[in-house]
Amino acid sequence: MTDSYVAAIDQGTTSSRCIVFDRAGAIVAVEQREHRQIFPRPGWVEHDAAEIWTKVQAVVAGALARAGLRADELSALGITNQRETTVLWDRTTGKPVHNAIVWQDTRTSALCHELASTAQCGQDRFRQATGLPLASYFSGPKVAWLLDHVPGLRRRAENGEIAFGTVDSWLIWNLTGGTDGGTHVTDVTNASRTMLMNLATLQWDPAILGAMNIPEAVLPEIRSSSEVYGRAVGRLAGVPVASALGDQQAAVFGQTCFGVGEAKNTYGTGSFLLLNTGERPVASKNGLLTTVGYRLGGEPPVYCLEGSIAVTGSLVQWFRDQLGLIRSADEIEPLAASVPDNGGAYIVPAFSGLYAPYWRSDARGVITGLTGYVTKAHLARAVLEATSWQTREVVDAMYQDSGVRITSLKVDGGMTVNGLLMQHQADVLGVPVIRPVISETTCLGAAYAAGLATGVWRNPEELRSHWRRDAEWTPRLGAAAREGEYRNWRKAVERSFGWHEEPAAGA
Repeated sequence: MTDSYVAAIDQGTTSSRCIVFDRAGAIVAVEQREHRQIFPRPGWVEHDAAEIWTKVQAVVAGALARAGLRADELSALGITNQRETTVLWDRTTGKPVHNAIVWQDTRTSALCHELASTAQCGQDRFRQATGLPLASYFSGPKVAWLLDHVPGLRRRAENGEIAFGTVDSWLIWNLTGGTDGGTHVTDVTNASRTMLMNLATLQWDPAILGAMNIPEAVLPEIRSSSEVYGRAVGRLAGVPVASALGDQQAAVFGQTCFGVGEAKNTYGTGSFLLLNTGERPVASKNGLLTTVGYRLGGEPPVYCLEGSIAVTGSLVQWFRDQLGLIRSADEIEPLAASVPDNGGAYIVPAFSGLYAPYWRSDARGVITGLTGYVTKAHLARAVLEATSWQTREVVDAMYQDSGVRITSLKVDGGMTVNGLLMQHQADVLGVPVIRPVISETTCLGAAYAAGLATGVWRNPEELRSHWRRDAEWTPRLGAAAREGEYRNWRKAVERSFGWHEEPAAGA
């Protein structure tokens, strides 16, 4: 099988891409296209799911063309996706009934507050079953909002006319036939982000469905992360669609974090640090999420603790697009490097609240420590450092929950090309930061899972042999300086609290 190729679709928050890998896990071809970001109101973020499907078809065709391959030369196709983003579509027409509500969207904050206030457990009402706090981040409340706000939709949903899915479900359904017999499934990793799946049973939880008034008829079947869901039609006719993983879990798999205590951090629109805790879910008391890491076929699931940070890479975009202080994202590193430190300025990017470890929907972004000395170069440095400090908070919470102190951090994602950021990350954690040769670990993880399901690779240990170190950053900052700056960061975070008041549930 020396000529085996596996393709992976990575449907992300800002773009869709397809990467073709060979049997050694090396990249053969890449194609990528952006899609529109839709902002109907402050705090609302939407995507056009039909546009996403069009872009996905285009990037698959482009990647195959660049690789010089026919569809029948692919052994498997895997999917990884932005998680929590919610799509409802008509089973008969195949058309979305509303724009997809993106994971960053905060319109369900009032609903979450209402659900929390009707139970003594508050924000932790469903945490024991799902591993998740009540927050606008997750898919379940988004489904409930759509059913309540799109005229006639609840009746149609109860009659079985409407399908719900995170983006993996939407793509698999379309790839395998759509209105002509498309498979309506999701995998355990994406299902674990809906706040509707029970972590113990790996099935939809009837009590939570009842509490959110979501009819079971809209839900996909929950399957493993690595199995053949069906065969593609159209341009990819006959290719097994053989994996689905939420993007952060796919990165865990691509980084080969198969052992308990292994951790990775992905730096994208947001940042997501996951720690493998093995075959048992570890409940968090420190603001982390308990989630499914992956499940291979009929094997037991592997669980993770996750720290989700809403705004990291998108803060650089804000600095570029909203403030206009740089013309391209790659300008931020030399600008930040032109000064020795942040000049005392800190930026807390709580644009739509804070995620781990705080889960404060009332927080909003702040810039603190401003003096006449601070220049745009200092602010550029503060933009990058915000990512490092938020990651430090998550690492501390993981240690408190698990007792595992990381000795290094595997990193991936677009921001890892920024050497200044990676050095600061090593400095604030006090451990080496390591980037692999293949930094596209999200796509690679989806490809690995699809290849395991179709016999391209034998087992996870074979995949470990592909992992190679590309760069490593070791700490240079002394402990006293590190902790002093961390105290300043924590003071800045506290000043972001309490800025936003929740509207009434009916608003």
